[in-house]
Amino acid sequence: MKAVVCDRLGDPSVLQVKDMPIPEIGPADVLIKVGAASVNFPDVLMLTADYQHKPELPFIPGMEGAGTVSAVGADVKDWRVGDRVIFGVRPGAFAEYVKVPASGNLMRLPAGWSVAEGSAFRVGATTAYHSLVHRAGLKPREVLLVHGASGGVGMAAVQLGKHLGAQVIATGSDDARLAVVREQGADLVVNLTSADFVSIVKGMTDGRGADVIYDPVGGEVLEKSMRAAAYGARLLVVGFTSGGPTRIMSNRVLIKGLSILGVRAGETARRAGSDFAKDYAVELPRLAELGVMRPHISHRFPMERAADAFRVLIDREVVGKAVIEIG
Repeated sequence: MKAVVCDRLGDPSVLQVKDMPIPEIGPADVLIKVGAASVNFPDVLMLTADYQHKPELPFIPGMEGAGTVSAVGADVKDWRVGDRVIFGVRPGAFAEYVKVPASGNLMRLPAGWSVAEGSAFRVGATTAYHSLVHRAGLKPREVLLVHGASGGVGMAAVQLGKHLGAQVIATGSDDARLAVVREQGADLVVNLTSADFVSIVKGMTDGRGADVIYDPVGGEVLEKSMRAAAYGARLLVVGFTSGGPTRIMSNRVLIKGLSILGVRAGETARRAGSDFAKDYAVELPRLAELGVMRPHISHRFPMERAADAFRVLIDREVVGKAVIEIG
């Protein structure tokens, strides 16, 4: 099979398409013929060993995709050859075939969804659901401030926040990309390059601030978010696309009674056991069938241009997700 391979650390130019053996499945696995796989920011970080999970070289990048079941292990009961599925791996998605454990890593591709849409669902939806439901307990009529809203995990949070009944304020750095975010349900969008989101949030809430802040950006945005927070707000630390972590001003945490909540959806699922996994097995497919968190795809690339898919993400050109079309 053909696969995108990282055999040395570096920028996206290290990626090469190579011939690799088709994975051999065990009795509890399924083999999937991949139709598409999407690029996420952790994929970029893995190329330089800057992500918390550091796969051994050489490795095939890609954390999520969609395709068709090609073979099933002897112990697999719930899946059949020909089923159209969304899958998660850690990593390995940028290949013509991928081996996936049948338990906890698969969901059916919703009717009417393309494989490209399916390939872009799992990471954003899982992160948003874990953040807003499990960690923050977002309630109807609360004010949700979403940073990085034009990215995959940000846009999923906007969509889910509206579905849960929140008032959603979304930030970004480009008016055209923010127009798409508004189409996806945001009540108000704020361009960080031309407006002060703190004063806007305060103005919209009669000085009270946001109840929940969802931040995959970090840096100065995280620091300023504490000024935009209501008393007792929940601040979700989702990532650091601005380039790295920041210092938390503990005086603001104390004065405002803030809860600072780290978000690692995949790791929590691995540690928390069956109840947590059941939520994903039931709720995420239900939400997908309802059309909640249906991905917006701005860029599509063939496998031979995988490096370009990484570059548009690094250069902040992506609105929603960038997808590598494989089969």
